[in-house]
Amino acid sequence: MVLRARVLLLSANRRVVRGTEGLWIYRLLTQVEPEAYGSKLAYVLVEASDSPLVRELPEQRLALLDEAVAVASALGASNPYRAKVLARALAAKRRELKGRPAT
Repeated sequence: MVLRARVLLLSANRRVVRGTEGLWIYRLLTQVEPEAYGSKLAYVLVEASDSPLVRELPEQRLALLDEAVAVASALGASNPYRAKVLARALAAKRRELKGRPAT
């Protein structure tokens, strides 16, 4: 599975693979190499939370953003992308929570 994910990543010829394919690839590779792929996973998760597929599904959007925050938070302090992806995930989560009706 890891080899297949790496082949798909290399054959994509893009800096970041997006959509469901990117989620699958980065979720798998982050398990193997969290510092190398975690920032891209967090980025793609935030992007997926804005997808038309989950536009009317606030619980799923929030779950994607919670995962993005968790992944970004787990990156090491020396990771050069940690602060940027964590800030992006937290900002998106704040926006999502702000737009929800109070319960």
